[in-house]
Amino acid sequence: MTQESFLFNSAGLTHLDRQGQAQMVDVSAKAPTIRQAVAVAKVRMLPATFAAIQAGNTPKGDVLGTARIAGIMAAKQTATLIPLCHPLPLQKIAVEVKPDPQLPGYQIYATVKTKAETGVEMEALTAVSIAALTLYDMAKALEKSIQIESIHLVSKSGGKSGDYSPPEQ
Repeated sequence: MTQESFLFNSAGLTHLDRQGQAQMVDVSAKAPTIRQAVAVAKVRMLPATFAAIQAGNTPKGDVLGTARIAGIMAAKQTATLIPLCHPLPLQKIAVEVKPDPQLPGYQIYATVKTKAETGVEMEALTAVSIAALTLYDMAKALEKSIQIESIHLVSKSGGKSGDYSPPEQ
């Protein structure tokens, strides 16, 4: 074993084998438990773009509904998009696109739930990422400078590592 591979393993990086090669973690010995994750993304835009979307006055149609459906579909495809993610049976995927006049823009929340051997953080993060990208795509005819910001995990529950919510900043 090289010094480098020893460092990988001693750091507890579960997605690397003894040679430092990427591997999918074996979760077969873990008991299925209920796990849930919530993620958020912010989409910032000009006030005129926000007003047009709110009024339903956009060239491509239902911006918010399309973004919501895209987020749901994306959560279901996470294992095919992100290497080493386990395919999971998802029992709940909820995507909310909430207007935020203070941005101005939208906050997109995804809640994903499963009963499985591993968590659904990546599914929730994928859902908000793709929903935000879809919102951009649906509204880019109105504004090309829309910004996608602050994609992060809001909370997770279940599993060996227990519950998580980020510290207050």
